[in-house]
Amino acid sequence: MARICAYPFCKQACHYCDFHFTTSQRGREDMFTAMVEEVKTRAAELSEEEVGTIYFGGGTPSLLSYEELMSFFDAIYTLYKVNPSAEVTIEANPDDLTPAFLKQLKQTPVNRLSIGIQSFRDEDLQRMNRAHDAGMALRCVPDAADAGFDNISIDLIFGLPYLEMEHWQENVNTALSLPITHLSCYGLTIEAKTALAWQITQGKVPAPDDDKAAAQYEWLLKEAEEKGFPWYEISNLSKPGFESRHNTSYWKGLPYLGIGPSAHSYDGKQRSWNVSSNALYVKEMKEGKSAAESEVLGHTVKFHELILTSLRMREGLTLADVRKQYGNAIAGQLIEGAGKFVDKGWIAPIDKHIRLTGSGLLFADKITSELFII
Repeated sequence: MARICAYPFCKQACHYCDFHFTTSQRGREDMFTAMVEEVKTRAAELSEEEVGTIYFGGGTPSLLSYEELMSFFDAIYTLYKVNPSAEVTIEANPDDLTPAFLKQLKQTPVNRLSIGIQSFRDEDLQRMNRAHDAGMALRCVPDAADAGFDNISIDLIFGLPYLEMEHWQENVNTALSLPITHLSCYGLTIEAKTALAWQITQGKVPAPDDDKAAAQYEWLLKEAEEKGFPWYEISNLSKPGFESRHNTSYWKGLPYLGIGPSAHSYDGKQRSWNVSSNALYVKEMKEGKSAAESEVLGHTVKFHELILTSLRMREGLTLADVRKQYGNAIAGQLIEGAGKFVDKGWIAPIDKHIRLTGSGLLFADKITSELFII
């Protein structure tokens, strides 16, 4: 079982982001109290489960103080069965990772950092409206290693409208020269109602070039693997043994419990999600009510999610699992449907698994949708 706490505060709004967050710092104390209350009230849901991973996401959870983080951990470790070797991750921005804060973080149960660097170029960071600069991006990883963290992931974005191949290569090579163990690289997507979407519609920023983004992604896979960071999921690469245990639990369809406004939970049968309103979430927690809605996942939805999540992983879709859950006929149809993509070189020759090739990753959405056969 995995747990995630979604802390919905940021210093400023990145132009591409459509996550639930606020840049107003009003109500932070009430939100913190409400989230700790949800940690306590939902403990019964995991009374017999062991927590294998804990993930503080956002927003920007590195805005939490040492004292606030320890209050969360006190509640979690008191009320839940946490595996002694649990992976405990916090998302952090470079501007928050001062040597003093890193020293405090090392005194908490956090044993993995996920740092939102996005780019090592000031020009990119300014256009994305990030709160940090290139100097902070370069300093924070060595500082984290000096503080004693030996499991460090960083995020980069490719496919930016103004990002040329040579600049992308510089970003990746800089990342791989640092003491990191994991690299998450995301292709830019234009989300409605974001500042970037508005800039593009107004002609202030060019639309992303899909061919350029594809070339950057293909170069990344080859370069990173040669330097000891093979891909294990479409957007994630790591040194062997440092794959994200938390995120892998999502892709493998394992249960997880989400805390905070807009956080999602899944128990293997139904999915629930908290309200995407800070004020309403705090009100519901104060009144001892549930802030969540839920839906039971039907046969077809669960099949689609199995295909979608499994094909994101390098190990692919295990046909024995399909036969066990859906029968031999469905497995046979999947093999037949995947055959045309084998001919294109997008799916590897089928044995006990259906796996995407490196070139097939570029067409993952098309492939998975055509394998939604029920």
